[in-house]
Amino acid sequence: MKTLLNAVLVLGFAASPAAAAELTVVTAGDQNMVEYVSEYLGPLFEKENPGTKVRVVGTGPGDAGSQKILERFEAQHKAGSEKWDVDVAVVHEKFVGPMVQGGYLAAYRDKIPTGKLVTRSNADMALGTKVSGYVMPMFNSQTALAYNPALVPNPPKSYAELAEWAKENPKQFGYNGIKGGASGVSFVMGWIYAFGEGDAEKLQNGPFEEAETKKWDKALASLKHFTSNATLTPGNAGTLDLLSRGEIAIGPVWVDMFYSWQADGRLPPDLKLVLPAPGMPGQPMHYVIPAKSPNQELAEKFVALATSPKVQAEGIVKRFNWYPGIDAQHVQAELDEATWNKLFKDITPEDLAKYGKPFPIAPYNNAILEAYERQVTN
Repeated sequence: MKTLLNAVLVLGFAASPAAAAELTVVTAGDQNMVEYVSEYLGPLFEKENPGTKVRVVGTGPGDAGSQKILERFEAQHKAGSEKWDVDVAVVHEKFVGPMVQGGYLAAYRDKIPTGKLVTRSNADMALGTKVSGYVMPMFNSQTALAYNPALVPNPPKSYAELAEWAKENPKQFGYNGIKGGASGVSFVMGWIYAFGEGDAEKLQNGPFEEAETKKWDKALASLKHFTSNATLTPGNAGTLDLLSRGEIAIGPVWVDMFYSWQADGRLPPDLKLVLPAPGMPGQPMHYVIPAKSPNQELAEKFVALATSPKVQAEGIVKRFNWYPGIDAQHVQAELDEATWNKLFKDITPEDLAKYGKPFPIAPYNNAILEAYERQVTN
């Protein structure tokens, strides 16, 4: 009982189910996630559903925010609550698997009209757990290589081409290793996908096998040599900063950060992006509906609106420079040509479908980071 009470206090809302006309949306993430629902998505839903009130609760940034939501579902499940106090939640990818395995989520995707507009594999598998039917991506955050066309007129289209290019252009590639930002972590995972002697799909989907971790030695040895010839940056922002000043010519970045920096004038407008084969990881945030949502049908309508082409265009692409959660081809008609060209000129929807990869499942992810520390940094 004390655990349940503490969970209520942590999240900051009452344990009784919401009223029929009140929809409670709980979101992990930074304050901009709360504001997105409270200032844009909520009022839009209320306008389309007169008499309905959307209430949004933020649980905080990073994994801790999603962990609080997972704990909330777990507490209500264990308490045997007939109706829970959350209608819709927005959570990080890594927490969806435990929620599905715990039986905390409703399988709703096939019930809503936008469910068929999702094509990326991360809506079916979440770091090794099958989640198809239980999630709708709010957006996809993707990494890619940013480059200066004046210094790199013919950018590498693959990891293999990048490795050859770097030999001829010492210190012109920059990344943050695995410290200070996930763009460097993503680059390292992509390197293992490209050069590891194991099965990249097994790394992404499981199951975990210790023997698989022995197949990375050559890839890590080549990465150590590559890194000795690279410029190490102080993090995600550090890579962008060095690119902006021309101190490096190419490096891995988060696409939304790249475009936000360009919009703010912190990056030259002529810098471009390329997503190299066989791919680099990105990660979505997911809409989920708890199994005991007090307003199941209304929750489904809310997610359907949130993942509609119009809202994905206006709310996700224009406001945040994120890639849409649904297939981008369905969003194109809702975007002006300038916005579409800005976000998809360098990396097309086809590129994203082909080369946008998930991160490895947690055991492989941790094993790769530990191996990097042992074999690349030492």
